[in-house]
This record gives sequence, C-alpha cells and structure tokens, in this order.
Amino acid sequence: MSDKIGLLTGSFDPVTLGHLDIIERASKLFDQLYVGIFYNKEKQGFFSIEERKHMLEEAVAELDNVRVVTAHNSLAVDIARKLGATYLVRGLRNATDFDYEANLEFFNKGLADDLETVYLIASHGQQPVSSSRVRELIHFGADLSPYAPDSVIKEVEKKFGRQETI
Repeated sequence: MSDKIGLLTGSFDPVTLGHLDIIERASKLFDQLYVGIFYNKEKQGFFSIEERKHMLEEAVAELDNVRVVTAHNSLAVDIARKLGATYLVRGLRNATDFDYEANLEFFNKGLADDLETVYLIASHGQQPVSSSRVRELIHFGADLSPYAPDSVIKEVEKKFGRQETI
C-alpha cells in the first residue's frame, strides 16, 4: 500500500490559528502532508511569499510529517502530481467557504479526476478567524495572540516594530 499524501493549499497571508487547527488535524490523516503557499491573483499580498513560508515553517516545526512548499504560477493539481499527493485538503469555516470550495473542486476534478478532495470543518472556536481579519488587527496594532501563532507575532514585530498602528 502506498503512502497517503495530502496537499493543503492557501495564501496563508498570514497563517492563523485556524489554519494551524486544520493543518494539525490533517497531519494525523496523512503519512505526508504538504502545505502549499500559493499565489492568489484575487488577493493583494500583505506578507511576501518568503515571509509567509518562514512563519508557516516555524508554526508547524513540531509536526514531523508536514512540509511547507511554495508555488507561484501553478495549479494545485499540477503541484499535487509533482509531489505524489492523491488528496487535496481544504478547510471550511462556513457556507461561503463551502460554495467556493465546491466550485473549485468541480474544476480540480475536471483537471485531475484521480485527486480526491477532503474537507475539514474548522473547530468551533476557530471558525470566525481569517487572514483578512488578522491583517486588519495588524493594521490597527491589536493583540494577535488569540488568532495567530507566535511566528506571526514575531514577524509583525520584526517588520513593523511593536504591534502598533501601521
């Protein structure tokens, strides 16, 4: 039997405790879990890809079967094939996420019908947490600790100084 390899993709701009909830739970389902930081043309980047990768790698350092990868001009299905993944992992916070993800799955199946999509619903306490809200908190210098891992807090302090209005 071959290893179960999953690929979870997102922009992770920045990684949140909600993302980590999904990553940690998914890591228990797969022999190898790749977390892919993908460029999303629909989103304006707040942190560079390199900064996001550093924050995410630090946040998942304790998870032995998780590896962070990046992609810029690639489809998730193509990266999954390169990595040997047969599962795409997606996190859902609400019905809006489900509608978006169902549409994405339609196209992913058309491009790679051998890839199975697995959905994990965010833990109850993490459902409202999103990167866009964390970016807003960063902008106004609010406390990030209930919503973002230490690696993000350190990067914010490094990039902007103390957590103050930016």
